Amino acid sequence: MQPIRVIAGPTAVGKSSTAVELAHMLQPAEIVSCDSRQIYRGMDIGTAKPSAAERQAVPHHFVDEREVTQTFSAGAFQAEAEIRLAAILDRGHVPIVAGGSTLYLKALVEGIGRLPVVPAVIRKNLNHRLETEGAPALYDTLVEVDPIYAATLDPTKTQRIIRGLEVYEATGRSLSSFQSDHRPPRYAYQVFVLSRPRSDLYEAINKRVDSMMEYGLLQEVQRFHEAGFSEHDAAFRTIGYRELFPVLRNEYSIEHGVHLIKRNSRRYAKRQLTWYRGMHSVTWLDVSSLTPVDVASVILGSQRRGTDDEKDDGRDDTL
Repeated sequence: MQPIRVIAGPTAVGKSSTAVELAHMLQPAEIVSCDSRQIYRGMDIGTAKPSAAERQAVPHHFVDEREVTQTFSAGAFQAEAEIRLAAILDRGHVPIVAGGSTLYLKALVEGIGRLPVVPAVIRKNLNHRLETEGAPALYDTLVEVDPIYAATLDPTKTQRIIRGLEVYEATGRSLSSFQSDHRPPRYAYQVFVLSRPRSDLYEAINKRVDSMMEYGLLQEVQRFHEAGFSEHDAAFRTIGYRELFPVLRNEYSIEHGVHLIKRNSRRYAKRQLTWYRGMHSVTWLDVSSLTPVDVASVILGSQRRGTDDEKDDGRDDTL
C-alpha cells in the first residue's frame, strides 16, 4: 500500500488549503485533522478551522467532535486516528493527514508508548498548583521526577508538564519510561513539510492574526469567558485564546493582546520547524511562490524521498 500522505508545517503556512486541494485531486478522499484544538466545538476562528464549505466538499475527521470540557491526548488521537484511517481505506477512499500539532503527529507517524489512565482528581490538583504556584514551580518538580521528559520542554508547555507530573503521581513511574514502551505505528506515512522564508512566514502569521480579529476572535473568546472559562482551562492554554482572556478582564489592552498573539505565533512556528527538522525521511517543500493547487500537484507527483539533503534545503529557507 502507498504510504499515507501527511501535510505538515508551521502555523499559517497553508496546510489546510493544500489538503483540500489535494483531496479534490484524489477523490474520493477524506482529511484527518492532526490539530489538537480543531476538535473542539466553538473554537473556530482561533484554530483556523476549515470552513463549512470545505468540510462539506471534503469529509474532515477530528473537527468539531468534542466539547471544550473534554480531554484529548496524543495517545487517544493515535488510537482513534488509526481506526479512522482503516475505515477510510476500507471505503476505498484516500486518507490525507493534515495539521501542525507536533506531538499528535509524532504519535501517529512514529508511534507512542501505552500510557496509563490518570484519575481526574490528580489532574485537578495539578491545575490548582499551576494557578497558585505557577508553571516554573511545576517544571522544577518535573525536572526532579522525570529529567528526560523535562529536557524536551520548557516552563511554557504547561499541559505537557502537567501530563508528566500526573503520570508520575498516578503510577510512581516517569512518563519517559512509559514512552520507551513503544507501540509502532500501524501504517507507513509520507510526510511533506511546507515551508516559507522567515519574512514571508512572519508576514503570513501577522496577516492571519489580523484577519482572525476582524472575523471576531475576541467575541469568540468572550463567549467562553462568559461561560466561566479562562486561559487556565486545558482547551484554552493555546495561542490566540490565552492572550485574550486577560483583555476581557481589563488586565491589558486589546492592542497588547494582538501583539502577544503575533509574537507567540511566530515563536511557535519556529519551534515547530525545529521539531520537523529532527524528523527522519520527510520531504521539504518551499511553497512561497506556489498556490495551494500548485503545492497539491507537487505532492501528488512526489515520490517518497526524505533524504538528509532535502532536510538541509528546508533549513536554508525557513526560520
